[in-house]
Amino acid sequence: MKRQTLPFFTLILAAGAACAVTPAWGQEARPPAAAPAAVKPAFPSILPGRGLAQHDFFYAGEAKTQDMYIVRGGKVAWEFHDPAGKGEISDAVLLSNGNVLFAHQFGVTLINRDKKVLWNYDAPAGTEIHTVQPIGKDRVLYVQNGDPAKVVVVNIVTGKTEREFAVPVRDPKSVHGHFRHARLTDAGTLLVAHMDLNKVVEYDSTGKELWSHTPGMATWSAERLKNGDTLIAGARLVREVNPAGATVWEFSPADVPDYLFNSMQIAKRLPNGNTLINTWFNQWNATADPATVPVQALEVTPDKKVVWALRAWGNPVNLGPSTTIQLLDEPSIPEAAHFGDLK
Repeated sequence: MKRQTLPFFTLILAAGAACAVTPAWGQEARPPAAAPAAVKPAFPSILPGRGLAQHDFFYAGEAKTQDMYIVRGGKVAWEFHDPAGKGEISDAVLLSNGNVLFAHQFGVTLINRDKKVLWNYDAPAGTEIHTVQPIGKDRVLYVQNGDPAKVVVVNIVTGKTEREFAVPVRDPKSVHGHFRHARLTDAGTLLVAHMDLNKVVEYDSTGKELWSHTPGMATWSAERLKNGDTLIAGARLVREVNPAGATVWEFSPADVPDYLFNSMQIAKRLPNGNTLINTWFNQWNATADPATVPVQALEVTPDKKVVWALRAWGNPVNLGPSTTIQLLDEPSIPEAAHFGDLK
């Protein structure tokens, strides 16, 4: 019987197929490697709103460098940079005359539009200052982390301390974690977010406690709303509580699943009823990749619909991490505040 001979290229293909499915000696057969899991984007491909042009605003953030911006008509109209400045900006306010007052961890500084220093206070060794607010043209209120921690009102014209009282903390030696934000109310009292106590306390100008609320969460900031409620923000939650402490509105990252939004610091209720919330990016723990880093802020309606997402990490401008965003759509006088009899 005649022996059948296969073509040479057929033999090669057969041998290759056998090698593909036959494990080497002493090895177990393994299934093909699975494709890497897709990484969920940190934000939608199309963001709501008009980007930088949605609002005119003043912007500053807690970062490795000291940077502040004024954005008008979608473009940067003014900017301040101090890469060598020691400390992070945790609080800043643009006054009606164009001056800027800001707390930068190791001090408080007032500058004009030309960036000239008009007044400065260096925090004593072992203390930090992360929040500041003007009272009229001549006074500044700040909370000084330390042992003891204290609320201070100083007259920047005379240099005289006009009010001072101690405030409690959980650990007097753990200075950095004491406070980040405090705000005067329309009634002339002071709402202090006790970050290390997870508590919000309202004080009068003598230091007497008038009201408190323990929200069961990290408390970075608090503001008193026009309706008498208090809006509290911290980490992964924003909560509005009434004077009795009952929750009347709440926002969490679960409400915006299309966004990576989980390091909230300050929430502000806008005149239109919406809420503006920043999400901070920690430059000390990660590198901000302009292509993937999350949005810096969201404006949400009462029913939690996102109407504006701010994301400016590259072209045309890199605003950096966000902490405070002061909208400038309408003229305002942030220094028109009082603390008891101090005006």
